[in-house]
Amino acid sequence: MIVSVVSMPGGTTTRTDPAGARERLAASDFVLVDVALPLAADRPDPATSQGGQGASDLADADGRRVVEALGLASESPAWFGVTGEPVRADFLGDRAAFVVPVVDDGRVVHVHAMATERHLVTVHRGPVAPLENLAGRLAQERPADAVAVLFLLLQEALDTFRRAAVAGLLAVEDLEDEMFDRRRPEQVYRLARMRRRAALLHHYLLPYLQATDEIVMRRMLSRDFPEERRRLAQEFQHTGRLVLTDIQSLQDATRRAFASYSSLVSGEQNGVINRLAIVSTIFLPLTFLTGYFGMNFSYLTDEMESRAVFWLLAVALQVLVLGGALYVLHRTHLWRRLRDDEGTRDP
Repeated sequence: MIVSVVSMPGGTTTRTDPAGARERLAASDFVLVDVALPLAADRPDPATSQGGQGASDLADADGRRVVEALGLASESPAWFGVTGEPVRADFLGDRAAFVVPVVDDGRVVHVHAMATERHLVTVHRGPVAPLENLAGRLAQERPADAVAVLFLLLQEALDTFRRAAVAGLLAVEDLEDEMFDRRRPEQVYRLARMRRRAALLHHYLLPYLQATDEIVMRRMLSRDFPEERRRLAQEFQHTGRLVLTDIQSLQDATRRAFASYSSLVSGEQNGVINRLAIVSTIFLPLTFLTGYFGMNFSYLTDEMESRAVFWLLAVALQVLVLGGALYVLHRTHLWRRLRDDEGTRDP
């Protein structure tokens, strides 16, 4: 477990233990505390742990023990620090608590955040790069209070979703260009993964925005809500709608790419059908003539015995039919369309 304390307004970060962080919370008027709990993979084997507790039970116990060690058990909601808690936002009189989804290294992690007028406490599992970026921004931004830092955290979380959506959108466009250059079966799998990723981003962000909008709107309707915080809340809501639009654009792009892939497959299938039509036009009459003159009935065996008749009917007639078939192909432009289709598929 790593406990970091950020002294404000200077933005100096120091490492300490839960007892030291508790003292800073009690003594300082403006302080931030970040607690990084160990990941499940770094925990001891549940089978050898005391009492035979499962991994999730141990994780929840760790989170609540940290909250108690910080002296926040009476202030925080019962779910604060509990692993697996869905996104939510609660206003508790003089404090607010959130479960904030953050995109970090291709995965969505949940950060528990609780803000009062004097401090902001965040609890999460493992290192989270956006929180480290936020700590680096504090010295430059110099927020006025813990609530302003909370809005910076919420904005940073939205920025992670925006960056993921933009990166996915660019990847889909590159893949679509690659498909038009040369279609390969593995591109469908890559498109399916991108579509699934867009759905996951939407799945995590939409409930979060709905929960935060509810609490923000309730606070904005209050007459004692400060004007500066009202401005921060409006900026957060506006940014949230823009990020949600970016994710929906990513979903639309993946659908469009799937439609483009289907169109390419349909075009190739049409080319195959055109080739079969050409082969059928050429060989179907020849097959009919070969089958007809290969029959053993008296007229063919008795009347058509000379070599001249053989060349006239068996060869010349087939050449005539072949020439007629090629003429039909030329007049109907089937050959030209097939050649044009081949030209458009070549890079």
